Amino acid sequence: MFANKKIVENFSLSEHIVVYFGDCLDLLRTIPNDSIQLIVTSPPYNIGKEYEKRLKLELYFNQQYNVIKECVRCLSPLGSICWQVGNYVEKGSIIPLDTVLYPIFTNFGLKMRNRVIWHFEHGLHCSRRFSGRYETIIWFTKSDEYFFNLDPIRVPQKYPGKKYFKGPNAGKYSCNPLGKNPGDLWNIPNVKCNHVEKTDHPCQFPVELIERLVLSMTKEGDWVLDPFLGTGTSIIAAIRHKRRGAGAETVERYVELARKRIKEELDGTLRTRPMDKPIYDPKEAGNSLKISPWSNPQEDKQLKLIEYFDDHQTK
Repeated sequence: MFANKKIVENFSLSEHIVVYFGDCLDLLRTIPNDSIQLIVTSPPYNIGKEYEKRLKLELYFNQQYNVIKECVRCLSPLGSICWQVGNYVEKGSIIPLDTVLYPIFTNFGLKMRNRVIWHFEHGLHCSRRFSGRYETIIWFTKSDEYFFNLDPIRVPQKYPGKKYFKGPNAGKYSCNPLGKNPGDLWNIPNVKCNHVEKTDHPCQFPVELIERLVLSMTKEGDWVLDPFLGTGTSIIAAIRHKRRGAGAETVERYVELARKRIKEELDGTLRTRPMDKPIYDPKEAGNSLKISPWSNPQEDKQLKLIEYFDDHQTK
């Protein structure tokens, strides 16, 4: 479907891949009403990253309002909006941006379906509060008749051999053979220095995070739109699963990175972390950095022995 498709600059329903260099509002105004099935993005967090101008929170709110207003107009009646955000920090005090943006969506008549917590292990280290290790994806729909398909994103059951022990189904397996619902807490590694997908962008999100949303909220051939495209992750996740993708980006070098990565995806050469890859466990991997260089070796052996018995005791 996409093997011979080219990346174009201007939106048209007949195209497949659109990368617009410029303000997302200019792109959004060219998109017909009710034409986009999934709008997914990670907008600037207003914390002064190199690609954003730090604004007073009220001005940031108004900027987001204008973008969201156009997104709602473009969204299909069966469609979804997923806005992935973190925290705004001012003088050491945090304001969760999803709580700030929630009223905008509801004022446009959208309904929240989930507040997904994206948990990751690495990030900035704080000294006067707990280090932040999660961000949120707030998912809204335009109507109650929205499209959602759980099956493509099911995860392995914890107890696949579990059976009903009483009632009319006694003796039958109680788990869905396709797997279980992944829930609203997603443990997915963020893109840091040693991540296979890392580029020059300081806040790049992983392809597998968007794949879950694309697979569960769209069908093949549907449009996926990212108003703040960055390095093209949303389009990559879309075309990987035979959807159409569009996005806008104001920083020229990120536009070039997005085009490069999308072309690599089309060629089958883009390296990404697979959706079903387990989280790296340094203990199971025998990583030597797990051994404390300043502890007493004898104490360390005793602690390990205690941990062993704790792990294997019968409850």
